[in-house]
Amino acid sequence: MTDRPGTPPAADPDDADPDAMAPARRRRRWLRWAALGVAALVLAAGGTGWWLYHQLDGNIRTDTDTARELARYESERPVAAVAGARNILLIGSDTRGGGNGEYGEDNGTQRSDTAILLHLAADRHGATAVSLPRDLMTEIPRCRRPDGTQLEAQFAPFNRAYEAAGTACTIRTVETLTGIRVDHHVIVDFTGFKKLVDAVDGVEVCLRSPIHDRKAHLRLPAGTQTLRGEQALGFVRARYSMGDGSDTDRMGRQQEFLGSLVKKMQSDGVLLNPVRLYPVLDAATSSLTTDAGLDTLRKLYDLVREVRGIPAGGVQFMTVPRRPYAYNSDRDELVEPDARRLFDALRNDRTVSVVKQIRTQDGGPRGGGKSPGPSSGPGTPRTPSPRASQPGAGPTYEGTTAEQDVCK
Repeated sequence: MTDRPGTPPAADPDDADPDAMAPARRRRRWLRWAALGVAALVLAAGGTGWWLYHQLDGNIRTDTDTARELARYESERPVAAVAGARNILLIGSDTRGGGNGEYGEDNGTQRSDTAILLHLAADRHGATAVSLPRDLMTEIPRCRRPDGTQLEAQFAPFNRAYEAAGTACTIRTVETLTGIRVDHHVIVDFTGFKKLVDAVDGVEVCLRSPIHDRKAHLRLPAGTQTLRGEQALGFVRARYSMGDGSDTDRMGRQQEFLGSLVKKMQSDGVLLNPVRLYPVLDAATSSLTTDAGLDTLRKLYDLVREVRGIPAGGVQFMTVPRRPYAYNSDRDELVEPDARRLFDALRNDRTVSVVKQIRTQDGGPRGGGKSPGPSSGPGTPRTPSPRASQPGAGPTYEGTTAEQDVCK
């Protein structure tokens, strides 16, 4: 074929200047390697993400023994009254072994140092966390111990159920006490709590007076303090050196601390920062033992997704209505009919109104008032509001909400 007139002859590749072609070849080669590098990074990131996911997922321990034991007593357990509502029992394990012995003298035993019944409303517009005192006198049903022996039914402190017969007996005791079906349970140990507080870089509290508690390994000056793991654990466990020395007062302090911890975990500085989020998730998951319904990251995420729309003011912390036990002032007993009204409201997914009570974290009310006595302590019942008599409403109680800031 001949070239058309006026058209320059086609260049012969063999006649091309090698020096002129070299930059183009280098650019194409660089682009190929760059593409391969990006692909490798994507695959590495995906592989790392997959590994991290399984690492976190594997941290969570599944409590299958409790499910098997509860199945034995299914006919005796209450049924769910409202579809969609969920009740989760949170247990703070006071096991003295595994490095926790410094916080108590009875090594080898297990105790439910903290027990909270968390009710999630069916519409997910509210959540109520009710603390159950470890010294509350209650009916403990007949239970089978882990070694196969029987714990006879008895009227004893609430903590006796967990100490003597474990989680299944504790759940059945809660259900006997409240008439509320426990859908899930979560056990958190001491070590995990410390790691979680450290992972969020501490939690801020406000102290009206200095604290020196040798048993809790705690020495703090007055004023605003940021507590890290060891200090935080001592703070929520301290009893006799703070407030009025009651277990109820300690539970009020625990509720306030948990509210501050939740706010810290919800902050953008944690949720939107992968470098900080992973240690938080690692600490949280490694401290958990749950039933099969919550034993994976996916299941926990689904639960969090359900409740993430609840405003801070919709999360309420309170203590079951109680007073000193008539026959032993070191124990507690329920205040009736207030406790029954509370349990009925939660069981039927009715609103429980909480009167906000700002208290400093060292156990006393803000403003220099008297420390609340047995009949007016945090979470104990006040006169029900007129709203309590309206359909769909429940009685009004003292407590705190997650939006409250005790340091202001």
